[in-house]
Amino acid sequence: MRILSGIQPSGRLHIGNYFGAMRQHIELQRENECFYFIADYHALTSLPEPKALTENSLNVAMDYLALGLEPEKTVFWRQSDVPEVTELTWLLSCVTPMGLLQRCVSYKDKVEQGLLPNHGLFAYPVLQASDILIFDSELVPVGADQKQHIEVTRDIAIKFNSAYGEIFRIPQERIHKTVATVPGIDGRKMSKSYDNTIEIFEPEKSLKKKIMRIVTDSTGVDEPKDPDKCNVFALLKLFAEPDEIEQWRQRYTKGGMGYGEAKKRLAELVIECFAPYREKRQQLQQNLSQVEQVLTDGAKKAKAAAAETLRRARQAVGLGA
Repeated sequence: MRILSGIQPSGRLHIGNYFGAMRQHIELQRENECFYFIADYHALTSLPEPKALTENSLNVAMDYLALGLEPEKTVFWRQSDVPEVTELTWLLSCVTPMGLLQRCVSYKDKVEQGLLPNHGLFAYPVLQASDILIFDSELVPVGADQKQHIEVTRDIAIKFNSAYGEIFRIPQERIHKTVATVPGIDGRKMSKSYDNTIEIFEPEKSLKKKIMRIVTDSTGVDEPKDPDKCNVFALLKLFAEPDEIEQWRQRYTKGGMGYGEAKKRLAELVIECFAPYREKRQQLQQNLSQVEQVLTDGAKKAKAAAAETLRRARQAVGLGA
């Protein structure tokens, strides 16, 4: 099955990215034809500083490669290295009703968070549709908050196909039901835009400090606590084995335990989880030419696939021979 997904290089990747997307991306490559890209065109909607965008893109690539992405099995590239996607975006824009985009809640949410209301942010779903459709994607792993955008992609594809013939494959979303929202250190959803993240390859000293700052309630040490309302426990469940999770649940409900103890154990578990990948990450950092070569090779494969779909679409609308 052909699977496509992208991730924005809007900052250092964090454990919310890992459990929400990266882990399943790496698992899916074992038995599927996977196309994964670094969405640097999409990142421009938040007007990042140019040098930071370049560095963040390389950091995303290094994180994925360190965590187990295999470029021999998976097509992995930088979105901007395949400009065919922007041409298809224009073709799709010409069949996309304004009302469809106006109903997208993510635009309103991002403006409320303080992002500038530019056209790129508003038309983001059309570029995302182009990303998906240009590679004949069958399945798109997304978080629940992106489900509407996949529905928009299907609507655009159906509208284009109705006008010009069966050009595009209609994709389906894959939402990982077992992964709840990963809380950040302030209790809100972990997000770079909230500055509340714990980075995957955070230096250990900084990681421990952040975990000790995780927001908890004022329940005393001796009092029973509700684990299902605790941000620390929510994170423990992502890293600990089932037996240990049950032991922590019992300690919470019994009382006699402070949140600091749970935070210290959480820090240990996070460090243990990513320790096997740190050496590979450091090696990649010292060999950026290798990282660039992986992205260049991936872009060549992605361009070949994109060019064929774009040829069909151009011919359908009457552009070129």
